[in-house]
Amino acid sequence: MEGLKGKYPMKHTLQNSILKRENRFQKSNLAQAWLVLLLAAIFGTTLAAVQVNLSKIIAANKLNETLEKIPELVWGEATARELAAGNQAIRIIPGTVDVIRDNKTTTYSLFQVKRKESLAGWVIKAGGQGYADKIELLMGVDPEVKALTGLFILEQKETPGLGNKIADPKWRRQFIDKRIDQPLVVVKASRPTGNTIDAITGATISSRSVTAIVNRVMADIKGGSSQKESTGLKGFRESRARGAR
Repeated sequence: MEGLKGKYPMKHTLQNSILKRENRFQKSNLAQAWLVLLLAAIFGTTLAAVQVNLSKIIAANKLNETLEKIPELVWGEATARELAAGNQAIRIIPGTVDVIRDNKTTTYSLFQVKRKESLAGWVIKAGGQGYADKIELLMGVDPEVKALTGLFILEQKETPGLGNKIADPKWRRQFIDKRIDQPLVVVKASRPTGNTIDAITGATISSRSVTAIVNRVMADIKGGSSQKESTGLKGFRESRARGAR
């Protein structure tokens, strides 16, 4: 009996030791879990801050690229170079305009362009879905809002070697002088005439996507006498910040 009694204290001591180890293990796991959560929170906050700053940089770069392209979209490459070489000042006034069609209001960002206080044209920013991702572009329009004066692809992620050719100057030049009141039609293997646009070989969808964006904007801005003035787009609201070049 005495021998058996002597074993029980050892058993209890062993159990207590195991319990203490388990408690330490649990506390250690809990501490590690909190550490992981803390690190995740710090990483998430840092990543969010980086994304915000990066977004601001991207937006600023895109605005600079837009301002650089506006003279070309209004006057063409040759005249734009002459104006830059002669250091002739032009006014680029940013703003917005609301267009109401079919009881739906669409707000466009655009730029009113003046030279010697005379309206020289408009540049409208628009976008839509392409084959791979969203396409963002700039459209130049004459002062009377009757014809296109230029087209520039501001952002695209179309297939390299195929769809991304929508950014090629040669293909974009097809849109110059196209009338606002005639919807454009994409055709294959044909010399563009009138209201047709020659599709890029192997990238018909990308070609149609750009043309669809242009057609939508043209339909929105042409309107009737209630939607435009002889000097441009009715309802143009000038932004606070002005630009001059």
